[in-house]
Amino acid sequence: MRIGVDTGGTFTDLVLLDGASVVVHKVRSTPDDPSRAIITGIQELAPGGSVRDVVHGSTVATNAVLERRGARVALVATAGFEDVLRIGRQTRRELYNFMVEDRRPLVEDGLTFGLCERLAYDGAVVEPLEDAAIDRLVEALAGLGVDAVAVCLLHSYVNPAHEQRVASRLSEAGFVVSASHAVLPEYREFERWSTTVVNAYVTPLMARYLSALEAELGGARLSIMQSNGGSISAARAKAASVQTILSGPAAGAVGARTVAEAAGFTRIIGFDMGGTSTDVTLINGELGMTTESTVGDFPVRLPMIDIHTVGAGGGSIAYLDSGGALRVGPRSAGADPGPVCYGKGEELTVTDANLLLGRLEPEFFLGGRMALDVERTRHAADRFAPQLGLTVLQLAEGIVRVANANMERAIRVVSVQRGFDPRDFALLAFGGAGGMHACAIAETLDISTVIAPRHAGVLSALGMLLADVTKDYSLTILRLAHETPVEDLKARFDPLAAQATGDLAAEGFTGPRAVVERSLDVRYVGQAYEITVPFTADFREEFDRRHARLYGYSNPKRPAEVVNLRVRATGLTDKPSLPRDDERSSARVPPVRVRPACFDGAEVATAVYHHGDLPAGTTLAGPAVVIGKEATTVIPPAFRLRVDGFGNLIATRGVAAKAARRAGQTADVAV
Repeated sequence: MRIGVDTGGTFTDLVLLDGASVVVHKVRSTPDDPSRAIITGIQELAPGGSVRDVVHGSTVATNAVLERRGARVALVATAGFEDVLRIGRQTRRELYNFMVEDRRPLVEDGLTFGLCERLAYDGAVVEPLEDAAIDRLVEALAGLGVDAVAVCLLHSYVNPAHEQRVASRLSEAGFVVSASHAVLPEYREFERWSTTVVNAYVTPLMARYLSALEAELGGARLSIMQSNGGSISAARAKAASVQTILSGPAAGAVGARTVAEAAGFTRIIGFDMGGTSTDVTLINGELGMTTESTVGDFPVRLPMIDIHTVGAGGGSIAYLDSGGALRVGPRSAGADPGPVCYGKGEELTVTDANLLLGRLEPEFFLGGRMALDVERTRHAADRFAPQLGLTVLQLAEGIVRVANANMERAIRVVSVQRGFDPRDFALLAFGGAGGMHACAIAETLDISTVIAPRHAGVLSALGMLLADVTKDYSLTILRLAHETPVEDLKARFDPLAAQATGDLAAEGFTGPRAVVERSLDVRYVGQAYEITVPFTADFREEFDRRHARLYGYSNPKRPAEVVNLRVRATGLTDKPSLPRDDERSSARVPPVRVRPACFDGAEVATAVYHHGDLPAGTTLAGPAVVIGKEATTVIPPAFRLRVDGFGNLIATRGVAAKAARRAGQTADVAV
């Protein structure tokens, strides 16, 4: 048995793979100790079963940074560069706010130490590092109650000798050490400092959590999902915890790509709406990757799937701002107390609004394992609605529209702002709440097709069982492209590729199951940021093409610079095959019930179906609500629904609806 586990803000999702069978399960998350929900879920899902592998997507590292409850970290930097983290890039998050709060580093005042040493940009020693200086550093750190030490010395990416000596001595003295040459061997001191400090900040907490979870799991092998879409061993995750910052959303993207390709869609926008947040990613045949990410206020420069996150989820709380306008999120009710309809919460959420609009079945939530309190929710809405001069249904619809607008903007970030037209993609909705909002958002963005996977509510957990073992390596070289022959670049790649191959072999991946890919970070000379392109003989031409798509122009005559070498090593794991039935015409499936639901300000008769009652080939017209064991899908009046062979719900907008939408847009422009 193999189990994928995704710990979310409201629910913990589990998927069990036993041979060819797939079994899914959800339990309420336990924020005080996420492992309690995991162990409970595994015991309920496989009582007495022999679990061989557990692949886990964890939010422990992310939450530690966001909530400022990580380790007590000391920073060791080259003398004269102690304030790099505080200075940053001197960019202002709020350009016109004179009272903007300063960035609060993760390193407390008094815990930054300057070390007398200096390397030149090419790694040459300008000022040697004396053993006596290291001894004084160890003495200064003793007794400060430091949990971890981040070592960030100038130009260590090209010559790590000084960092290695300092890290070795600190380790001997009993400190947990994160050295920048091991975490991120790339230039740009601020990003390298920041990523290394974040790793030091979360590593002790993550190590304790994973060790305790391993003990609870007994003999099962524990792997952890990374932000780059692959998994690593728990032992590796304990030392490089920063690589797990976006592990849950990354697994969702992997699952979305696999499900979409099986259904015949290669261009999708993944739309993962959970209880606390919504994660969106664009997949144009392959997963989009980036090295530019921020967690809280802190840059984390590591390869990861290009995912944009907004604080809009089923548990997002509705409130009035200082101007009396309705806002939704980013504050969330989470798992405790949860939405009002769960029985404990006092503040209305998006889930409560969907319940009031008739888009959730109170008796069949989570497959009937949890009942929703409609009357309690209506009383809360009765208290809130008069503050806006609205009826309860108008308030509920307003909450959903505000949340949809937040999520629509996130989709534009990963599509329009990346040079892609969202109309060329299908919207694949998953997460516990994605299917309830996807069609409305697709209509706003003029997207024709919406896909709600069979296991939409636990797709991130399923994605963990579909992920490969992946490791990333990088090295800064800063060479002019026209002065660096391809053969020279190949030679520079060889040490990284050899390390990658060796690391994969150590985990049992050799021959055709071990894949090593090479890429380059390239920019025009004088630019501040790079574009990653595959390493081929015509990499310069590919760089120009990608630059034109992203920014609307390119300049093939301008000199280009190769900044970083990148190697991705992938160990191809055995993937479960998704069960498929033959699609055939079937008799009309009677709904479980027909009841009113609100769409566009009007209550209309809406058919309610159980997902499991809809065989492959079933077609029906909206409005409809399809309820599953872990997620609900809402089909508005303008959409038609088809069930494919994999049990996915494929919703398409009618021709009349598209024409009306375009006519409305034209009228708006004319006005």
